Amino acid sequence: MSVITTGAHPKALWPGVHAFTMAEYNNHPKEYTHIFDVENSKMAYEEDVETTGFGLAQRKAEGAATIYDSQTQGFTQRYTHVAYSLGYMVTKEEKDDNLYKDRAFRRSRQLAFSFRTTKEIVGANVLNRGFNASYTGGDGVSLLSDSHPTLSGVQSNTAGPAADLSEAAVEGLLIQINQAKNSRGLPIAIKGLKLIVPPALLFDAQRIVNSNLKSGTDQNDINVLRGVFPDGICTNHYLTDPSAWFIKTDVPNGLTCFERKKFEFTKDNDFDTDTAKAKGYERYSMGWTDWRSLYGSPGAS
Repeated sequence: MSVITTGAHPKALWPGVHAFTMAEYNNHPKEYTHIFDVENSKMAYEEDVETTGFGLAQRKAEGAATIYDSQTQGFTQRYTHVAYSLGYMVTKEEKDDNLYKDRAFRRSRQLAFSFRTTKEIVGANVLNRGFNASYTGGDGVSLLSDSHPTLSGVQSNTAGPAADLSEAAVEGLLIQINQAKNSRGLPIAIKGLKLIVPPALLFDAQRIVNSNLKSGTDQNDINVLRGVFPDGICTNHYLTDPSAWFIKTDVPNGLTCFERKKFEFTKDNDFDTDTAKAKGYERYSMGWTDWRSLYGSPGAS
């Protein structure tokens, strides 16, 4: 059990220290909210259930009977909430003798930093593992796959072939989004809302999407991608693959973050030792139901 004692920061017991450094960094602004639709939950878990809809209407001859179709239940996606907790303990002697406790450590802020970073990493890992067949959704395949099973055959939400971020690759994936179909193989109207990239691709993304004219050419062609994403470009600093990029669509019940218990910070003292305790706690789940909410490419390499 880790306890912060006077020996943990001996310099804090002596005057003359200008600063205790490297513990006062700022978080990036919230980024997981650009990926997930955030919902509150009051249950131990949440479930989304696919319904498959109907097929095409059938021609009916005069006097003939109507053909009836069946609406069936598809896969079930369960979101099981996970609890996250972390704390610290400080001896009474350390608290009493620390000459810099009011301005040096700000441990509660550092604890909040850890929780915030944890949540961002948990969220980004849904995308980081999106092409990994070991992490599957309700339909039995990875989030980003060219073999999502449906009643009308397999469907894809990945660039084919895999491509690095470029104007042509973005256009190709947007065309694929515009050709999306439901489980029965009927065309559905969805559109790309935002382009999600790692920091390594930010400037390429800006040139591709925001240039007035076609990027990287000496021609006077207009940039057909300018303004095509209503929510613009979102950089996620917790993506681990510098080549992978994604387009989030407006499909509902896709990428969801269920918050069962928002972050709470509590403090108490141990009666026998007078050791001060502080801890944080929150509980949530992140995942996806409808894979059509995200399209992407792992990059060509």
